[in-house]
Amino acid sequence: MNDFEIAKDKVMMGAERRSMIISLEERRNTAYHESGHALVAKLLPGADPVHKVTIIPRGMALGLTQQIPLDDRHTYSRPFLLNNLAILFGGRAAEELILGHMTTGAGNDIERATEMARKMVCEWGMSEKLGPMTFGKKEEEIFLGRDFTQRVDYSETTAVQIDGEVRRIIMEAYERAKLLLRRNLEVLHKMAEALLERESIDGGDIDEIVRQYGDRNGGGLAAAAAGV
Repeated sequence: MNDFEIAKDKVMMGAERRSMIISLEERRNTAYHESGHALVAKLLPGADPVHKVTIIPRGMALGLTQQIPLDDRHTYSRPFLLNNLAILFGGRAAEELILGHMTTGAGNDIERATEMARKMVCEWGMSEKLGPMTFGKKEEEIFLGRDFTQRVDYSETTAVQIDGEVRRIIMEAYERAKLLLRRNLEVLHKMAEALLERESIDGGDIDEIVRQYGDRNGGGLAAAAAGV
């Protein structure tokens, strides 16, 4: 089974780059960043379970948090997407709360979150302010290599409203991630310490850390279940 686990990780997360030289400061940054992702994913109800967290460089990433869904999903609810946005910002939120600075490590997370929030507003009609409408019709140019282009079919006023809604959704997810981590700082510290010591921890390790330290600060798990 260990061989299967190694093979799965290589396929899903990329090959390990153990020869890569990383400073102690970067290792600490990565440990807190990945712990932020994992802890927010653990606290939010309905999120895909965290299978493994590692600070061993793989591919272009210095660390990775791997979530594996229990069942196949073909559609996604608005609460599930909002939870995913908060999880994506868990790394940046941990950097800000613990390290007091921001790094470029959250670049891909921010890009993915922005794209998801814009699709929620423009494609999936999940904005309460703009309603169940789509904005920006996609067109396929057959004679240009079948490239997709997007035709603007809305006014400048609507464009401003779209930008405002995307920003609101993103900032609310970011603040939600920070609030969850702030209420569970001891768990965050312990998870990062475990990563620095062992480099990789699995879902069982995370469950144990949350069980030991998660109830000492006023019930962060209860707050998460209430949708804070």
